[in-house]
Amino acid sequence: MVAHLKRFIPFIAGFLLIFFTAAIFYMFGNLDKAEPAEASTKSETAENEGNGGDADVSNIIDNNINGSNVTTDNAISNNINSKNSDSSNSGAEVNNQIDNDINGKNADLGNNIVNDIKGGSNNQLENNITNNIEVKVDVNVTNNITNNVDGSKKSKDDSEEKGNGNGDNNGNGENDNGTDTNGDENGEGTNGEVPDTVWGVDSASLTTEDMLMCVRDHFGDPQVWGRYLGDKEGVSYGLTQKEVELLNSEDIQILVIWNHFEDATSYEKGQSEAQAAIEMAEDFGIPEGVALFANVEPIYPIDSGFLLGWYETLAESPYESGVYGIFDPSEELYIAYETAAEENADLMENNWVWTAAPNVGITTEENAPEYNPEAPEGSLIAGWQYGIDAETCNIDTVHYNGDALEVFW
Repeated sequence: MVAHLKRFIPFIAGFLLIFFTAAIFYMFGNLDKAEPAEASTKSETAENEGNGGDADVSNIIDNNINGSNVTTDNAISNNINSKNSDSSNSGAEVNNQIDNDINGKNADLGNNIVNDIKGGSNNQLENNITNNIEVKVDVNVTNNITNNVDGSKKSKDDSEEKGNGNGDNNGNGENDNGTDTNGDENGEGTNGEVPDTVWGVDSASLTTEDMLMCVRDHFGDPQVWGRYLGDKEGVSYGLTQKEVELLNSEDIQILVIWNHFEDATSYEKGQSEAQAAIEMAEDFGIPEGVALFANVEPIYPIDSGFLLGWYETLAESPYESGVYGIFDPSEELYIAYETAAEENADLMENNWVWTAAPNVGITTEENAPEYNPEAPEGSLIAGWQYGIDAETCNIDTVHYNGDALEVFW
């Protein structure tokens, strides 16, 4: 019996060797496999300290992230003391670069660069932040650049954000960016003449320096920017004082939109919405004479009573009256507007119409179509939103009527 079993020992030993070898390969092979994650959280930090002489520092943070609920905090901090260098060309050469390439749903990005440099007669700084964002739901971006330099400095600070979403795309550096000026002649052409039309945009997102740069890089130079008065959760961010300061400093006028309703029926409803809009406009500090545009979406029920209630209430206020919507002859809004005008002829003469008909698609300013808005005959047209929902920068593109510049902020 024992002799019989001995004949199988080599076969048993060989089987066990193969089994343990396969198990080892399986375990080590799985160590390299990354499990897919619903959430991606990433933080990158670069810190440099130097004391004496010259410093040559290059910091590069490059994030390529695919995932949901992305939170990224990137920080670069340079603390350099070059006081001990006697050369007339002494100083630090600092290059800071943050690149974020993000694709997914929901992103919260924080980019922070701080340069604290003492001494040196020829400090050279270059800061670059680039965000390439393809986020489908919401994106919040904060870019901060701070240069504290005790010595001579040559610098190039560039903060750029490209992407879409209704996030707070805040890209304000803390450097000397020039003096803000308030232009009092928005939309005026050569020799003070009012142009027939000007090109512009509207957006549900907060307007930041990065947002403005995105529009200028991809579309054109807007003269008017449509924005909403007050937040509407899940739909639009309300205009802020910071946005007003930015747009005014860039000589861009603001078209003010009211969208806090979804039922546009009855005189009483139009009246109550107008009263709420007037109160918020006054609290926000919007000047007298600016038009407030009721946003009537095509899915909203609409009747002439609402339009009359809105118009007649605003007519008794410090503000002008306006209505936005698809003024196509096949739409209920078009029919309701003509009916309201039959009941009160002043509506046709004094209420501003901002029409989204026809929709010919997003274009650049250079390739914008010939001005051809649709609205009831005799309407006082403020502008034509000819393209909606740009994938880049989250804007709509608009031809604004030059005559309406007087009722924009």
